[in-house]
Amino acid sequence: MGAGVIKGGGGGRHRRRGRRGRSHMMSEINVTPFVDVMLVLLVIFMVASPLQVVGVPLDLPKTAAQAVTTEQEEPLTISIQADGAISIQNEPIAEGDLIAKLMAISAERTSDKLFLRADGTIAYERVVQVMGALNSAGFANIVLVTDAGGPRFDGQGGN
Repeated sequence: MGAGVIKGGGGGRHRRRGRRGRSHMMSEINVTPFVDVMLVLLVIFMVASPLQVVGVPLDLPKTAAQAVTTEQEEPLTISIQADGAISIQNEPIAEGDLIAKLMAISAERTSDKLFLRADGTIAYERVVQVMGALNSAGFANIVLVTDAGGPRFDGQGGN
């Protein structure tokens, strides 16, 4: 970010008359500070990007399922916590208000996909109850969210 000054002069035949002892500006840009700033920003974004996940703390069950392709807009996520409480994105919601709130939100969205996250310690019955309520309200495209690294049941890794 600086321009340096190069002293004129030197020796021999290359001297010009009238320019003796004068300096001229160096027109090159020093990019080292720019690169330093960009590397710091890169590290900050690399550290911060995994923290941008939906923030309801859950102990998701582990499976060997493949990842679902992501879309242009942020996925609409419903979370069922260990105590049975339900959240839409990060916002806790009463069980009776779930469908009405989802209908209002989905009317403004292009995707009909819902991501259902459930803590691995809650009863399967609770997960199925929520899925049934969502399905009966017209939400048929429901994706169950799990963590990777679970058993594959084919003898090729996992637990």
